[in-house]
Amino acid sequence: MKKHVSNGGVISHAALKAGVHRHTAARYLKAQDSPENRRRPGAPPGVRRRPDPLSGGLWETAVTWLKDSPEIEAKLLFEHLLGSCPQWAGSAGRSLRTFQRRVKQWLEENGPPKEVSFPQLREPGKSLQFDWTRVRADDYTVTIAGQSFEHMLAHAVLPYSNWQWATPCYSESLLSLERGVQDAVWELGGVPEVLQTDQSSAATHQISQESKERTFNEDYRAFCRYLNVEPRTIHVSSPDEQGDVEAANRHLKRRLRNHLILRGSSDFRSETEYAHFVAKVCRGANALRLQRLAEELPRLNPLPRERYPQTQELTARVSSASVVQVKKLPYSVPSRLIGATLSVQLSENELAIYHHGRLVRTVVRAATSQQRIDYRHVIDWLVRKPGAFANYVYRESLFPGIAFRQAYEALKRHDESRADKRYLQVLHLAAKGSETAVAEAIVAVLRAAEVPLPERIEQALRALATLRGGARARALRPVGGHL
Repeated sequence: MKKHVSNGGVISHAALKAGVHRHTAARYLKAQDSPENRRRPGAPPGVRRRPDPLSGGLWETAVTWLKDSPEIEAKLLFEHLLGSCPQWAGSAGRSLRTFQRRVKQWLEENGPPKEVSFPQLREPGKSLQFDWTRVRADDYTVTIAGQSFEHMLAHAVLPYSNWQWATPCYSESLLSLERGVQDAVWELGGVPEVLQTDQSSAATHQISQESKERTFNEDYRAFCRYLNVEPRTIHVSSPDEQGDVEAANRHLKRRLRNHLILRGSSDFRSETEYAHFVAKVCRGANALRLQRLAEELPRLNPLPRERYPQTQELTARVSSASVVQVKKLPYSVPSRLIGATLSVQLSENELAIYHHGRLVRTVVRAATSQQRIDYRHVIDWLVRKPGAFANYVYRESLFPGIAFRQAYEALKRHDESRADKRYLQVLHLAAKGSETAVAEAIVAVLRAAEVPLPERIEQALRALATLRGGARARALRPVGGHL
């Protein structure tokens, strides 16, 4: 009432100063009396004026559960108690909120100690925390040209300002670490003094089988020397020591999910387009951190003149199956190279295979359990040995599209004993000519309700070529017969 008088009769300001709700203050002002004088006569302050809905033994039973299992969820415990006693369900069925408040109060007074967090002092520009986080289906889903894209995010965070940068990657490898860190510091425009990671095998290895102690890999040390940063790591199974980037992982994926909703589609034409999308989201988030980031930028070390090489050179011998194994995954090469030793330039996204300095093949890197077998490398010999097709280890790679799979199934229905040989002849046509044209020919034959035998596919190819030639001639024909 004094505040109301002193501020010129503004109820909201008086209520704010007195620490009560505006409606409560209005009732007191209307009655021109204090809460003590307005209290109903009878029960003293703090004494319940209505029956306890949790009486009849319900609350006492709940306390016995809470003493044994204080971590149990209040709502779950309440449902269990109501289900075990119909009498309680009738008297307390609408008192969930009362039960939850009382459980909360009981735990505050009698519950076990809770884990204490210790806020840390962060020095501007001192360190960069790096971690990987896998994008799961319950985070969000992304497709590249309609195909599901399983991936991770290489994530870097400055603990002082929470500036962040993320790069899509395939695995927790040294190559993805080098790419992710360099993408971050080049976007940042400088290098912090310390690079901190977890105990990932990309950066560390176990010293011996007898000891669990780990040390940095020599390749990782060389990378840190090049960037002029001090490598640091956290203790094993102690993600709290890298809490800034661990917490940022969850926020980043939530932010990306919301931006995909705003975008209206989670499909991208290429992985590069998706990487640009992630970069755009990070730049938008970093725009909110410019004030503290401005304190960090002057303390960063300068960037090297150029990036550290983000490739790894390996050697691989071509097996009798015309395949090289790179990181335990198969890649085919032309059969003339069987027995040769090839050099492989491996990056995070692709690999390039060389023979005596000449490029043999460039191919997108295979993910776990994938095959990168080009049927053109083996089809000449499979046509000669059709019996090898049925149990060929890389058989699934010999169906380059759904039309070819449909052709094989149709050939099996027509004559299963000769289906393998005839299908390989159709695939041989694709290897010698155009895979797209053969797929169109297969579709044309199947639509005509005919069996896609090799000779019919050849006829369909000639017919399609004739149609295209006629269409091209009509397109080039001068208007009115004059040039």
